[in-house]
Amino acid sequence: MNTCTRWSAIVVVVLGVVCLVFGIIFITQAGSAEKEVADEIQPITLTKLDATYEAVKAKQMDIRAVEEPNIQAQTAAAPSTTYNYLTVQRTALGLARTNIGLAGFVRTSGIIDIIVGLGLILAGVGLFKKGRSTA
Repeated sequence: MNTCTRWSAIVVVVLGVVCLVFGIIFITQAGSAEKEVADEIQPITLTKLDATYEAVKAKQMDIRAVEEPNIQAQTAAAPSTTYNYLTVQRTALGLARTNIGLAGFVRTSGIIDIIVGLGLILAGVGLFKKGRSTA
């Protein structure tokens, strides 16, 4: 029984170390992903990303409200260049917001992995000590 307990303790500790390593990798990858997004959306900063997105969305919706009836009535062939530009800009900013959100999720997952990994390591060490004390 002690051999089984020791092997179980070793497996739990190894799983804890693996979780810890993955947590560290996740956190570093999230940081580099945020930096890459920040570099790509220059001159907009990450702190102003949401406000810029909302401003572009409002402008696009205003133009859409004006142009849509003409398109539906077939008095205009297609949306204006300004509308198309704002649509592309809104899409790009939306993707940047999504990437920042995903990076935050990955960072949170990394923190949770580190906590779980430390818990597994402590549980494995405790199980190993318990197995030795009953021997």
